Amino acid sequence: MHLKSLQLIQFKNYQKAKVTFSEEINCFLGINGSGKTNLLDAIHYLCLTKSAFNAVDAQNIQHEQGFFSMKGAFEKAGKPIEIQCILEAKKKKQILNNGKAYDKMSEHIGLLPVVLIAPDDTALIKEGSEERRKFFDSMLSQLDRNYLVKLVRYQHFLRQRNALIKQLSEQSSWDKNILEPYDLELINLSQRIYEERKAFIRRFKPLLLHHYAEISGQREAVEIRYESQCAKDDFEGHYYNSLQKDLILRRTNVGVHKDDFVFEIDSYPLKKFGSQGQQKSFLIALKLAQFQVFKEETETKPILLLDDIFDKLDDYRIAKMMELVANHEFGQLFITDARPERTKNILKNIDANVAYFDIEKGNIENKTKDF
Repeated sequence: MHLKSLQLIQFKNYQKAKVTFSEEINCFLGINGSGKTNLLDAIHYLCLTKSAFNAVDAQNIQHEQGFFSMKGAFEKAGKPIEIQCILEAKKKKQILNNGKAYDKMSEHIGLLPVVLIAPDDTALIKEGSEERRKFFDSMLSQLDRNYLVKLVRYQHFLRQRNALIKQLSEQSSWDKNILEPYDLELINLSQRIYEERKAFIRRFKPLLLHHYAEISGQREAVEIRYESQCAKDDFEGHYYNSLQKDLILRRTNVGVHKDDFVFEIDSYPLKKFGSQGQQKSFLIALKLAQFQVFKEETETKPILLLDDIFDKLDDYRIAKMMELVANHEFGQLFITDARPERTKNILKNIDANVAYFDIEKGNIENKTKDF
C-alpha cells in the first residue's frame, strides 16, 4: 500500500498544494514552522479521518478561510483508492471513498493503516491513563471494526449515564431503576472490551519486548501490564457498589474507561525511573510493535510517518532505525527534518528510491535532483 499523490486546499498553512510521492521514502525538509508536519497530518487525516495534533477540526482550516479540502490517491493491493476529506466551517466533516461519502466516519477506520512516530509521543509515558487507552484503542479499532463499534457504544452509554448521574445527585429521592438500562450496557460492554484488550496485549507484548531489546542493545528489561477493574472476581458487584461514590463525584467510576496500560523498566515505573534514552527507546519499540502487528494482522505494510525523529534520537538509535529501513522492513515512509544535509547523510547508503521535498511557508518543491 502507498500514497501516490496528495492535494491540499486551505489546510493549515497550505493555500493550495499538489505533490506526487515516491513509493518508498519521502523526506520533507525545511525550517521549523514551514509546514513539514502539516503534510504528515494531512496523510493522517486521510487514513484516520482526524488530525494527529489538533482535535478541533475547524482549527485546521487556513486562517480567514471557510473550508479545507484534501485528496489522496492511494494504491492498495493493486487497486486505486481516492480518499477526500472536506470540512466547511460550522458543517459536518465529510470523508469520501472514490467519490462516495461514508455514512459514518468509523466505516473508514482500518482501510489505510498508518503509524506515526512524533515528539508528542512522550505523553504516552508522562501523561495519565487516558493517553495510553487512546493509543491501544486506536490500534484495536484499526484492526477490528467490531471493536470500534463496541467502543463507540460504550462511550455513548457512559456519557448518557454521567449526565443522568449529575441530575440525580441534585435530587433528594429517585428511582434506582432509572439507571438500570445504562448499567446493564456498561457492565456487558466493559467485560467484552476487557477481554479483547487483554487478548491483544498478550500478542502485542512479545513484539514490544523484541523491538526494545533490539533498540537498546538488551541493556535492561521492560514490561507492559494491563490493569482493569474488570479483572476483579466480582466486577458486577464492584460496579453496583460504586453508586454512592458515583453520586458524590457526579461521574461513573467503574468500567473500562478506567483501565490503564502500565509501562515498567526493571520492575519500576518507566515514567519515574527510566532515563530519557530509555523512554525514547521504549516509545520507538512501542511504535515498531504497532507497525508489526498491523503488518501481520492486515497483511499490509502501514504507511510510516516519522516526524522530526532525527533531532530526538542519538546516533545509536538512528542507526538501528536505518537498519530496518535498509532491510526493507517498512513500506512507504514519510520523514520530516529541519536539517537537509543530516537527512542526506543518514539515507545516502540506503538502497531505496528517495524523494526530497523542500518546504517553505506552505510551498512544496521536489528537490530530489539536487541530492
